[in-house]
Amino acid sequence: MENKLRNLFVLQQIDSHLDELEDMKGDLPAEVRALEARHEQLGATLAALEESMRTAFMQRDNADSEIIGLRQKLERYRTQQYAVRNNREYDALTREMDTATEAMARLEREMEGFEGKATVARKDIEATKGQIAELATLLEEKRTALSEVSKANEDEELRYKHQREKVVRRIAGPDLETYERIRRAKKGKAVVPVKRGACGGCFNRVPPQKLLELRQNTRVHTCERCGRILVSDEIAETKLSGV
Repeated sequence: MENKLRNLFVLQQIDSHLDELEDMKGDLPAEVRALEARHEQLGATLAALEESMRTAFMQRDNADSEIIGLRQKLERYRTQQYAVRNNREYDALTREMDTATEAMARLEREMEGFEGKATVARKDIEATKGQIAELATLLEEKRTALSEVSKANEDEELRYKHQREKVVRRIAGPDLETYERIRRAKKGKAVVPVKRGACGGCFNRVPPQKLLELRQNTRVHTCERCGRILVSDEIAETKLSGV
């Protein structure tokens, strides 16, 4: 049990150091993530606009092809009018010509709509490309700044991560899950020493009986108020050099 407590406390020390290194990066990681998400979103918007423009042009061209076919039909109908033999045939041709004329007018209106839609999409594409270019420049600046900060502490960060891997292998799965859950809930502090008879996390007083039991290092004790894992002075003196 003492080894379990010692390993948990060492893990907390390592994670605290890693948190400090992460804090040194300031808002840069969050800013980079936000810019990357925005860049991806604009990329998707651009792809949708380009597809919309292609579809509109295709629909316009299809309508134009139909109009050309209808014009050819009208020319044939006009030629056939001179060869009709009675009013019934003449009326039938007239109806066909009227139908074709109405269809051409409808298709011409649709063509104007498709052309307008494609024009709007083209303008939106240019605007979106401009936004993407500006965002890409800003993103590169933030990535460079983050890289410089990370580079300055790279060796130290790698050392702590290597130590963390070694310690994690010594901790049972359920204990590690409990530790991670408390860390998420308590802003990174899951294991704390007792200081002057109080929890080192929330400073709530620890009952005398629990203090006595705590010093025995025979079981895991948690703060009655904040739920953090409490460790004795003996455990809290564990140094990372012993990892």
